[in-house]
Amino acid sequence: MNLLPLKEIAIEAALAAGKHLKSYMDEDITFEEKQGGVNYASQVVTKVDRECEDIILSHLLPTCESHDLALLTEETEDDGSRFEKDYFWCIDPIDGTLAFINKVPDFSISIALVAKDGEAVIGVIYDPSTGTLYHGAKGHGVYQNDKPITLESSNEYLTFVSDKTLEVTPRKEELIRLLNEKVEELGLKEFRVLIGGGSVLNAIKVLQHAPACMIKYPKKEIGGGSLWDFASTAALFNELGLRATNFDGGPLDLNRKDSTFMHHEGVYYEYLG
Repeated sequence: MNLLPLKEIAIEAALAAGKHLKSYMDEDITFEEKQGGVNYASQVVTKVDRECEDIILSHLLPTCESHDLALLTEETEDDGSRFEKDYFWCIDPIDGTLAFINKVPDFSISIALVAKDGEAVIGVIYDPSTGTLYHGAKGHGVYQNDKPITLESSNEYLTFVSDKTLEVTPRKEELIRLLNEKVEELGLKEFRVLIGGGSVLNAIKVLQHAPACMIKYPKKEIGGGSLWDFASTAALFNELGLRATNFDGGPLDLNRKDSTFMHHEGVYYEYLG
């Protein structure tokens, strides 16, 4: 399959949704709670989420017919078609809805194309707060806006990117030991915690604050983010040759059969420079 034309359509969709999203950035947003979320952040939804999804689908639905693609999106029930087609679009119309509501610039639009085997082959991310577009396709490089992305590593400490403080992070003591071991292994001075927002831009922060990592331990309780929280960034990290795996280093299960949550195997992103 020729991925580049599909990537261009996904870019058009993300930019169109981003333009719509920007029109609300100075307004007070009302929200409701949807069923099926496991925490407050995953339960919050606004009319803007749904409007952005409609805009994205207006661009992508024609490709579902022309290229025989399936569709998975956060705001629409999973119909199981992703198990039948060779590829499916995986969409989060606003990753970081809570940040968007609170006027915190840690939200984004995320679109990925994922193969039936769970490999993300296209990733498109638009950050409306900065007007920055991140995009890539398997075998075709990764770009920031219209230029190949530049990766730098200049810090003398390890950055741990998270959506919460260490004090409320599950398995805190294990995580601190793991981070300290990584600090020693790399010959660094210490680790520091960088609190972000949505999982998508948190992964981008890993690229921007190297050496850095984003880690979620496996757990029995459902949660830990969903397929659409990691698919687009997994495509970019994989194309860059960087780690975007489950906790044990295996491939991310981005077409999980029994759930859309990612808690079962955990998540581990890393760029050490």
